[in-house]
Amino acid sequence: MIKENFIRLFEDSFRKNWDLNAYTNYGENLTLTYAQVAEEIARLHLLFEQTEIKKDDKIALIGKNNANWAITYLATVTYGAVIIPILQDFNPNDVHHIINHSESKVLFVSDYIWENLEESNLRTVKAVYSLSDFRLVTLVNQPIATLLEESESKENIVAPLNPGKLTKEHVNELFDKKYSDGFHKDSVRYIDKPNSELVCISYTSGTTGFSKGVMLTGNNFAGNITFGIRTKLLAPGFKLVAFLPLAHAYGCAFDFLTATCTGSHVHFIGRTPSAKILLNAFAEVRPNVIFCVPLIIEKIYKKQIQPLLERPSMRWVLSIPFLDQTILAQIRKKLIDAFGGNFSQVIVGGAPLNAEVEEFFNKIKFPFTVGYGMTECAPLISYSHTNDFLPKSAGKVLDIMEAKIDRPDPKTGVGEIFVRGENVMKGYYKNEESTKEILDDEGWLHTGDLGTIDANGNIFIRGRNKTMILSANGQNIYPEEIEAKLNNMPFVMESLVIDSKGKLMALVCPDYEAVDAEGLSQEQLEKVMEENRKMLNSSVAAYESVAKIHLYPHEFEKTPKKSIKRYLYTTAFES
Repeated sequence: MIKENFIRLFEDSFRKNWDLNAYTNYGENLTLTYAQVAEEIARLHLLFEQTEIKKDDKIALIGKNNANWAITYLATVTYGAVIIPILQDFNPNDVHHIINHSESKVLFVSDYIWENLEESNLRTVKAVYSLSDFRLVTLVNQPIATLLEESESKENIVAPLNPGKLTKEHVNELFDKKYSDGFHKDSVRYIDKPNSELVCISYTSGTTGFSKGVMLTGNNFAGNITFGIRTKLLAPGFKLVAFLPLAHAYGCAFDFLTATCTGSHVHFIGRTPSAKILLNAFAEVRPNVIFCVPLIIEKIYKKQIQPLLERPSMRWVLSIPFLDQTILAQIRKKLIDAFGGNFSQVIVGGAPLNAEVEEFFNKIKFPFTVGYGMTECAPLISYSHTNDFLPKSAGKVLDIMEAKIDRPDPKTGVGEIFVRGENVMKGYYKNEESTKEILDDEGWLHTGDLGTIDANGNIFIRGRNKTMILSANGQNIYPEEIEAKLNNMPFVMESLVIDSKGKLMALVCPDYEAVDAEGLSQEQLEKVMEENRKMLNSSVAAYESVAKIHLYPHEFEKTPKKSIKRYLYTTAFES
């Protein structure tokens, strides 16, 4: 058990960093200090009391990244309730299911999302609050207007909750009364809750199946947070641009929870983070550390760096000794400046980084590193600082975790990665069967990922156990490795390699922006893809050869960490 208590970490941080800036909504005129965040949390605690929320009750939260999302999350866990963060990309049916499955008593929701939800489908919720200003939206199945009207006309009306007690005005009155001498550092006192107890249920959206409720304890989060503190990943006054979804474990743990516990200043991006938006934010905020997923960094490379490298003049210069180092140094500076020019490292997580991109970043000595984790570990399993990062790895196994390879292949050493330790979840909520499938009696978590581990504890990811394809002659095929090569070929934006009746087929979404810029017809594009296929097959083993490329008209559906939801496309060629 981690010695630092999860709840106390926040209590201590608010007191220690009282006057520092905590949260900014990027693009809006709103910045809150740690003192102001602590005060807002105290007001929500009073609102919870009026809503008759008890310890361990569930509170659901769905909306865009912003300060109020963070405040709601922290208010929930420091009150002793269990937070249910829901990804805003989930469709309404999934949202209804998660809220009901988790038995959430209260829902905090962005207004634009609430418009698409059905109140009648929320069976367990008593009250809904807006994330824009914490106003009461409705008492479920009993509209506010109706209750107010009835309360005025009937003295003895019996209602589930009194809406008059749930107004911001009433809460402010309670606040002024409770803190009559002002709200101070010593006013920050949160519930005593052991690390062993449940604080969050995070519903996943994986690449090979449907959502499960991951039960995370205070200890799971404390393991991640204290690792970040111990390794000086973040520090007081550090600036961050939080563009990964906060409802996902990676963004939540480091852009938000660890950042808050270290006194960092988080700039939340609530809009869809296009490359243009991100680069503008990096230039303005100049973050000290950047937490990123491969898709983002690969897009920046493909759009800004790759076209430059493919110029005939550039190829000629790079072939000349001494000159190449000068040019590469200039490219490195340009790339660092694009990320704000003030960061110590870019930490890539969520999926393996494209091999070509990683090789180039190593070549120009760009300060990046690749970590490995999963929601079931809240999320971190392995990480190395950029100064210690071993190329092609996913970092070293954390000192609070163990890892091993189950049944390694005698030739390659590849097998399923098993982990156990402080970060491993309690199990899946109301799903003993799935819990037993992934957590064995000795506490080992079966990750479903295939890879190897070297003598120094570095993890190397090869692919997903569920996506590995067994060839007719018994060879293991890792489609992600073939896709990485294909994605770097002309006019390819992204791809999926699928087994179809013993043959490998590639589903390719073209880079239509580049296609339009070159004025290619459909026939010409198909010819280019056939050339890509031939080039691909010349660079892989015979058993990895792709028989045919099929064009797909739009981007593949993705998880929050921007991995393709493979299970949606596995039957694409069955017909």
